[in-house]
Amino acid sequence: MKITNVRIVLKDRVIDRGTIVVENERITDIREGIEKDSDIDLGGKYLAPGIVDLHTHGSGGFDFMDGEESDIHGAAHSLAIFGTTTCLPTTLTSSDEELFDFLDNLKSAQKNRTNNECRMPGAHLEGPYFNMDQKGAQDPKYIIPPRKEHYMKVLKKADGVIKRWSVAPELEGAMEFIKDVSSMGIVVSGGHTKADFDTVGKAVENGMTMLTHYYSAMSSMIKKGSWKILGVTEAGFYFDELTVELISDGCHIPENLLKLIFKLKDREHIIGISDSMRGAGFESGDSILGPKNNGTPVVIEDGVAKLADRSCFAGSIATGIRLVKTLSTLAGLDMPSVFKTVSYNPARIIGEEKEIGSIEKGKMADFIVFDDNYSLDSVYISGEKVR
Repeated sequence: MKITNVRIVLKDRVIDRGTIVVENERITDIREGIEKDSDIDLGGKYLAPGIVDLHTHGSGGFDFMDGEESDIHGAAHSLAIFGTTTCLPTTLTSSDEELFDFLDNLKSAQKNRTNNECRMPGAHLEGPYFNMDQKGAQDPKYIIPPRKEHYMKVLKKADGVIKRWSVAPELEGAMEFIKDVSSMGIVVSGGHTKADFDTVGKAVENGMTMLTHYYSAMSSMIKKGSWKILGVTEAGFYFDELTVELISDGCHIPENLLKLIFKLKDREHIIGISDSMRGAGFESGDSILGPKNNGTPVVIEDGVAKLADRSCFAGSIATGIRLVKTLSTLAGLDMPSVFKTVSYNPARIIGEEKEIGSIEKGKMADFIVFDDNYSLDSVYISGEKVR
């Protein structure tokens, strides 16, 4: 398949009018210029890497923890048609039974995945080891401290499917957890946390490399008497080792703060994520955060999901293409920087950058096509058109 007359977004530049060739699921050539003998002429639209979302709970009316393998397939298909070609299905705090069902269903869904669904190389466990005071929309009855006998049981059940795990590093037992889990090649991320600056530093020493939904459900500087005590947000700027993930829906992080983060933080250590719940793809209405049988009621309005009492946000409804629009229009990033943030950097974090995350010869043909108004035209996974 040869696609021509397209603006190709590479890691360091944009080919203004180019041609891309796909054979046997992979990109085999990228050339400057428009070629008449092509299969598809895209009329000058953008062609860019598919979104790699390391934090998503669902989409299109499905949550990854709804309880059936079919729900995982449904969420993965919905994410794909909105531009996400790879994701880490993400949990919420839950009972062990629900968590273990999710892990079993995901492993089965990985084996049965088709190309009209985004890739799912592993899971992101968001909890249950969180600080109750920073629980956000997490269900408090399932929040517990990290105990070795518990997380080892989870790891045994997961059998290698966990790619990332979020934890509050100030909890008793958290440092041992971070050291144990990171030594297994799992990315450990600080989240839903009241940790102070020094505690974050110790967590970094023990193997923590990320912060979960930066500026959401985490501590910032406070005063104790006359003394200023720095928190997690300040540590995110200070420690170069920490990658910060930004909910790039234009709601969770306001425009000026978004620009500030990109001004102060090394861009190699910033990723954009959706933190989307089942309402992604819908504009308004009632919904549920978490499993459909016992999740938390939420309302979708103003471009975001909120708890029913409007006391806080409850996950986003952002789609893959919305992340692109937010980072381009609000953060003011050029296209190569946008896709480094939402595609290449996330792929690198989970060790998949040799296969996905950028438009390069030899990589899987996972890409999206969109116009100047960020209207999604088409999505390809392994060279097959999904949308």
